[in-house]
Amino acid sequence: MGRPKATVSFCGAPLICRGLKRVGHIADELIITSNDQESLGFLCSSVTYGKLRLVSDLYEKRSALNGLYTALKAATNPYVAVVACDMVFASAPLLIAECEALELSGADAAVPTTSHGYEPFHAVYRRETCLPLIEAALEQGQTKATIWYEEARLIEFTPAMVLHADPRGGSFVNVNTPQELANMEQRIINETITKIANLPEHEGGDSPKCGKDEEHIKKDLIGEDVHISTSTLIAHHVSCDLSCIHTRHHQLQAK
Repeated sequence: MGRPKATVSFCGAPLICRGLKRVGHIADELIITSNDQESLGFLCSSVTYGKLRLVSDLYEKRSALNGLYTALKAATNPYVAVVACDMVFASAPLLIAECEALELSGADAAVPTTSHGYEPFHAVYRRETCLPLIEAALEQGQTKATIWYEEARLIEFTPAMVLHADPRGGSFVNVNTPQELANMEQRIINETITKIANLPEHEGGDSPKCGKDEEHIKKDLIGEDVHISTSTLIAHHVSCDLSCIHTRHHQLQAK
């Protein structure tokens, strides 16, 4: 991408604002792990709900596993949802379903699976039991986010379980290049324009009075719920995570 993904413009706002607006409202605590905290100084209460903390990686060697460990270590609640900042359709309903399954089962983590493997950065972790396993892997010099899974008790959220939790799909779609970012943004805008045009006229559909151009639509789309097929852009790597916590009252959080 050539710059930190979190601050790349997407639909009229920094990319990380989209994730915060999509899942932050279900969180009791928001944690962003980043070694470039100065660049995130623009974040305000309108997207952080007054409950944001920025934390730096605890291990010097930068890796996906280090980011995961830092998020869980910084959290104060028993269940931690970890979401990559470049997942443009991060799903609050799916995170809630994962957390409820984790709480009922007594497992260590609830992790979605796809044909590409695990999705560790749209998953929920039991802080107390996962931290020792991750720390042991880090001490062995490991960097892969899922390397410790074979030692853990996992609930694997199959594609069918994922779609049951959020039938709209697309939760793991991410963007890795400027072209992918531009294509995704334009696709969302086009789908939204079509959606507006198909509304009844009294609701603003196909009406000259609607008057929304692409720039106005971008501003409305930061937290838009439009979803697309899961067949494109499966996430395998992140450089910035947003951690979120769940309480016993099922008021989940998201990173």
